[in-house]
Amino acid sequence: MAEALVRSHSPVEYFRELVDAAMQHQRVSAQELTSFYVVNLLASFLHLDHSPVVREDEALGVRLVKALAAQGAKQRDELRHVGDLSLFISGFFSDSLNRRLVDVDYYIQLGEHAYASLARRDGPFGDVFDELSGKFAAFVDVLSEVSEHSAMTSNADLLRLYEKWLRTKRQDENPTRPCRQGVLICSKSFTL
Repeated sequence: MAEALVRSHSPVEYFRELVDAAMQHQRVSAQELTSFYVVNLLASFLHLDHSPVVREDEALGVRLVKALAAQGAKQRDELRHVGDLSLFISGFFSDSLNRRLVDVDYYIQLGEHAYASLARRDGPFGDVFDELSGKFAAFVDVLSEVSEHSAMTSNADLLRLYEKWLRTKRQDENPTRPCRQGVLICSKSFTL
């Protein structure tokens, strides 16, 4: 029987499937609570009233400095927002960062630092934030794959996928990543 065109998944179930598949494909292992945190982070961005507050007039680096200077619950909330926003932006919008003053590496460093600082301050979720900090770049790749899987709707998207792959391919990454979307990459030049 053919796969149903319309599914009745909640956002959490939808992102759980995508995150699990991307983690398996990217060979990223994580604690169950960490992957659950990432899934809920993605689901939270579907609802503007629940997603982290984005102040466009303030750079994320400035927000990190202010968060580190804050105390108590405000510090914990601000560090989490900086880490979450850095992960989301660098995973879902890394291709648009190439045309900016700062690139994806800036957001990765901010996120790693925010989560590492949070890991030292947040008892119950300290292990989660420590793992997110230590594997931040790997989780960026996971979110990038989730983004690619959920947004392939045009030839322009395929071209953007290929350009992103050219910029971000890792030495240990499977070079067939674009092939899942029908883009064939030839490792040697050839003539007809």
